[in-house]
Amino acid sequence: MKQYTVTGMSCAACSARVEKAVSRVPGVTSCSVSLLTNSMGVEGDASVQSIISAVEEAGYGASVKGEHTAAPGQSAGEDSLKDRETPVLKRRLIASLGFLIVLMYFSMGHMMWSWPIPAWFEGNHVAMGLLQLVLAGIIMVINQKFFVNGFKSLWHRAPNMDTLVALGSMASFVWSVFALFLMTDAQVNMDMDGVMKYMDEFYFESAAMILTLITVGKMLEARSKGKTTDALKSLMKLAPKTAVLVREGREVTVPIEQVRKGDIFVVRPGENIPVDGIVLEGSSAVNEAALTGESIPVDKAAGDLVSAATINQSGFIRCEASRVGEDTTLSQIIKMVSDAAATKAPIAKIADRVSGVFVPIVITIAVVTTIIWLLLGREFAYALARGISVLVISCPCALGLATPVAIMVGNGLGAKNGILFKTAVSLEETGKVQIVALDKTGTITSGEPEVTDVLPASGVTEAELIRMALALEAKSEHPLAKAILKKGKELSMPSEEVTDFTALPGNGLSAVLDGQILLGGSMAFIGSKTALSREMKEKAEALAENGKTPLLFMREDQLIGIIAVADTIKEDSREAVKQLQGMGIHVVMLTGDNERTAKAIGRQAGVDEVIAGVLPDGKENVIRRLKEQGKTAMVGDGINDAPALTRADMGIAIGAGADVAVDAADVVLMKSTLSDVPAAIRLSRATLRNIHENLFWAFIYNIIGIPLAAGVFVHFGLTLNPMFGAAAMSLSSFCVVSNALRLNFCKLYDARRDKKVKPANIKHYKEQSGKEGNQAMTKTMKIEGMMCGHCEARVKKVLEALAQVESAEVSHEAGSAVVTLNGEIADDVLKKTVEDQDYKVISIQ
Repeated sequence: MKQYTVTGMSCAACSARVEKAVSRVPGVTSCSVSLLTNSMGVEGDASVQSIISAVEEAGYGASVKGEHTAAPGQSAGEDSLKDRETPVLKRRLIASLGFLIVLMYFSMGHMMWSWPIPAWFEGNHVAMGLLQLVLAGIIMVINQKFFVNGFKSLWHRAPNMDTLVALGSMASFVWSVFALFLMTDAQVNMDMDGVMKYMDEFYFESAAMILTLITVGKMLEARSKGKTTDALKSLMKLAPKTAVLVREGREVTVPIEQVRKGDIFVVRPGENIPVDGIVLEGSSAVNEAALTGESIPVDKAAGDLVSAATINQSGFIRCEASRVGEDTTLSQIIKMVSDAAATKAPIAKIADRVSGVFVPIVITIAVVTTIIWLLLGREFAYALARGISVLVISCPCALGLATPVAIMVGNGLGAKNGILFKTAVSLEETGKVQIVALDKTGTITSGEPEVTDVLPASGVTEAELIRMALALEAKSEHPLAKAILKKGKELSMPSEEVTDFTALPGNGLSAVLDGQILLGGSMAFIGSKTALSREMKEKAEALAENGKTPLLFMREDQLIGIIAVADTIKEDSREAVKQLQGMGIHVVMLTGDNERTAKAIGRQAGVDEVIAGVLPDGKENVIRRLKEQGKTAMVGDGINDAPALTRADMGIAIGAGADVAVDAADVVLMKSTLSDVPAAIRLSRATLRNIHENLFWAFIYNIIGIPLAAGVFVHFGLTLNPMFGAAAMSLSSFCVVSNALRLNFCKLYDARRDKKVKPANIKHYKEQSGKEGNQAMTKTMKIEGMMCGHCEARVKKVLEALAQVESAEVSHEAGSAVVTLNGEIADDVLKKTVEDQDYKVISIQ
């Protein structure tokens, strides 16, 4: 998406006009204009010049975002978000108020309350009229932008809010000038009744007050709009301005723009890390709150990644730059938030359609109102006042700002908490999900096996069992061995050197320690080597029932104990699942594990449904089925889950860390905490609720205000002076923007106010696909050598890679694989496929 800065827009009609003009340019596939940030996002292969020309022909200005030179000490992004509007409007307002106070003193203070005036004005009504004309004229000149923009837009047949203000103010002024001429004529003819009559028809103060009040509203709106981008500006301010590089053995401080990939830089305690890099030397605790919202520092050592704008809190580190400039994590976050602000939510299309025809309709209503009151016999001044009131009370701005301000604030709040929505659509739609599918590994669980239970046999101590296991597993490359090595490290227990180490593929391990033979492996493997007591068998089976992998160890011919290893669930997983269910969402867990292990993890996490035996390749098909039952979100790590994330209505990548540009995801969660999923849904719902409130206010304001201004309720004693109409108009946009800013107080992690959505028409996946499965041809393979969930996954993957295999249900405990076929395949092919992975196929039935 190419982004442009658009100048000259004042209301939703302007943004609709620009969008329409650019969309007609050949080569433009989509165009989205944001009135809030005065920006435009364009996709397609149209040239920059043709796009800028289209904007200029529509009566506005455009330039490629970031092309102008930024102010010293500011990035181009910061400079583009700088509030240039408020200071200009403030100066205009102060000047307007100065002259307006004098005008109001003479026009209303003296006339209504007989306030004293200089002697030469006493009885000289023409002089009083001329003074009001001059003062009103000065205020009109000060606020000439309304007239220039308004009539230019009218000339381009695209009237906007400025057109309404300009027409209302100009009509008041012109009629007052006409009344002044008539009064002058009456005074020359000594017709004092005529003089007083025409003096009552002066609307100079209305002409000036309309402009001043609209300027007040514009300034309040500009200040509030500036606050909606505070989150984005604070992110930009985090970017370090300099870096300390090591060149030719010396430390040199250089501007951040001069850092190149591969440069070596150093960071001292308390300093910001300048660019993304890899730690070469040293260790430290790094505060990553700026990027992830997580306040607890993360320990970094040689080989670990560090990100720009994070703070080095304790040690001295030497790093190599890996990503610089626009490629850093911080830059990608800023770009994502900025791009999201440049897109439009589907709900905004309602306001856009209304805004496109709003101003012409209002002008028509104003003209018709004036004519009707004249036909009803009212004097021209009264009829004109009703028409002017209609013009100045109507507010297309409130309609145009209702959605983008809420989207910008919501996106900024999300970014502060490490929750990134790629587009306005994803921010709006995330809150509507009815089903959330969670990948087990790395999402619900930590993704790294850990030792959960140590059960030594009678006469053996825990320390002795761990020492033997550690010695045996030290040379193994199996994933489960890492868990035992990690346990040894936690206990500061060194691994002893063994001899005659042998890895028996799929079975276990063998080695000699202190002249004694050690064996380790699955219950089936150890059971074939020694007799297992009923008690030990029951313990091993109970561990397996709870989703753990029991590893049995023996010394010589004696069992010395069991060590259980499992991929443990994260601390916040159960609470996050509970919160999702509290929102009325059906929670599904997807895993490649066998059904028994999967159900055990599912019970711990508290999910509604467990779909086991699903490898990354098959997740997309599961998501397709779930989508048939309701709006589905898929939560995964964004790497091997990419097809499923893309297929889901809403793809949520969790634990993205430095890799925020996960292409397949609609929402990116920087942290690995599952509680960010309900927080993202909560933020989406709060934003959508805020948009609904804004649209309601914008529509109801105009629905009530326009008839009131037109005099529809005059028989009930309700009329509206043009000045009060202008005040109402100026406050309407301010109210909409202020309401959007309330989103900053949204408590993302507070589940107390959650409401349940309409539940999906849930039919469990197995029930849904049961018929198909029963009709398909199946074969059962007896396999020897599998000892854990990883072995299962390996066998399952190679079997399902065969074109004729629909799915494979593999269990290392049962030593079997049930293969569902979609076509004929020879038993020899199935056997060879499994045995190529060093497992033995006993039979195929």
